[in-house]
Amino acid sequence: MLTDEVKIKVIAGRGGDGVVAFNKVKMSLGPTGGKGGNGGNIYFEGVSNLSALNKYKHKKEYYAENGQNGKGDNSEGHSGKDLTLTVPIGSVLRDLKTKEEIDIIEVGQKVLIAKGGWGGRGNFFFRGPTNTSPKEKELGKIGEEKDFFIELRFIADVGLIGLPSAGKSSLLNELTASKAKVGAYNFTTLEPNLGVMDGIILADIPGLIEGASQGRGLGIKFLRHIQRTKILVHCLSLESANPKKDYKIIRKELEAYNQDLIQKKEIILFTKSDMLDEAEVEKKIKQMKKINPSVYAVSIHDQERLEKIKKEILAMLKK
Repeated sequence: MLTDEVKIKVIAGRGGDGVVAFNKVKMSLGPTGGKGGNGGNIYFEGVSNLSALNKYKHKKEYYAENGQNGKGDNSEGHSGKDLTLTVPIGSVLRDLKTKEEIDIIEVGQKVLIAKGGWGGRGNFFFRGPTNTSPKEKELGKIGEEKDFFIELRFIADVGLIGLPSAGKSSLLNELTASKAKVGAYNFTTLEPNLGVMDGIILADIPGLIEGASQGRGLGIKFLRHIQRTKILVHCLSLESANPKKDYKIIRKELEAYNQDLIQKKEIILFTKSDMLDEAEVEKKIKQMKKINPSVYAVSIHDQERLEKIKKEILAMLKK
């Protein structure tokens, strides 16, 4: 199962301590204590693997390596190794203390999120004309410690939305040759599914219901996946007794969650058009065009209509 939100703690490496040491050559007391190595940093890096958050479900704390202590021949201790944590592109990293958010939107994008501590200075650095045999040294500084909430928001061009059993998964399968689970009961889709159609990414957003913006049903966690889409394809089942009411329910939930969602380009798509005669289908299309001029009907068994909706989606993306 896809993990799309986790909370983890990251602790950068502690700097190594400086040392007190002196030249062992006879008659010489020159200081030779070296500096400690710096602690390792921690980075987040974007990867294409959408399941990259799964590994953070059970392990919640991540440490970079500490720096080594300085050495007695004025040599600096080795710095600690950096730690790089991978996250899927589309992840939003929220610092729970500062509330700062970082978007990871490209594969290979690498962000420093916790700095390692500086290594302490050895006694060599405290020498001077009046202090030729210093015994002072510095301890290494601790690394930064931060708590992050990581939330995955799919980077999809098109979002398929609608009430449960509106035919979204079947449509995704036909448009993209995806393998989304299909069934004639509510909440067949328990997590968002992705597919690729002519180079664009489509996301089947699990069935929303009235009250989803307050967490009902599969709830608010799936609404966030709509935020990055350019177009919404609002699927309405022609088996429904009141498609217009179904449409208004989902639009209300989108607006309650984030008003920007209802400003997105939208296609209204009646699914399961083979369930009614052509005249009845055209009547329903005409009624919905009073709300939105981009209204179509489709059946997964009608290749001609499937090709038509493909062309409409591609054309709208280019506008």
